Amino acid sequence: MIARLSGALAETSADGAVIDVAGVGYLVHLSGRTLAAVGAIGSEVLLLTELQVREDAWTLFGFGSTAERDAFRALTSIQGVGGRLALAILSTLSPDELARAVAQDDKAMIGRANGVGPKLAARIANELQGKLGVTGLGGTAPVPRAGAAADALSALANLGFKPAEASAAVNAAQEELGADAGLDALVRLALRKAAK
Repeated sequence: MIARLSGALAETSADGAVIDVAGVGYLVHLSGRTLAAVGAIGSEVLLLTELQVREDAWTLFGFGSTAERDAFRALTSIQGVGGRLALAILSTLSPDELARAVAQDDKAMIGRANGVGPKLAARIANELQGKLGVTGLGGTAPVPRAGAAADALSALANLGFKPAEASAAVNAAQEELGADAGLDALVRLALRKAAK
């Protein structure tokens, strides 16, 4: 399974992007929120991914955070919610907003997404009860861009930090040190921030 992609943003469309990874272009479907955050053409990006394999197609979905990926997985576990519909919901509601809507049984909020009628909104609210935390799924820290930040994220993950904790620590370290920070300095500061 393809768990993440790190490479240059080659092109974007209304519902996705092509990520160039070592000369191979991967078409990745994205929510509107993630698509808006990936940056300019040519920039380095790191996306978490979910691969759906069907008889007629292999479809790759991309996410800017672990919370968004976890919300996508929860949504697609519901009968009648496919990958594209789950992305439409996540384009309308952030993972935290979705978790709150489910916790409060707010079918109208869930029904704001394109393609979600009243019956499906009720099923989503019912079937996801207790499966989503009110504060979101695993934190909402964005996945850092590729390069030293991606290597630092990998280093923290290998040390046993949860993805959301590692991502938040690396992002905080990169903010403090700047985009040109070296890997050693980034990992040292991220470890200090994660230990707090």
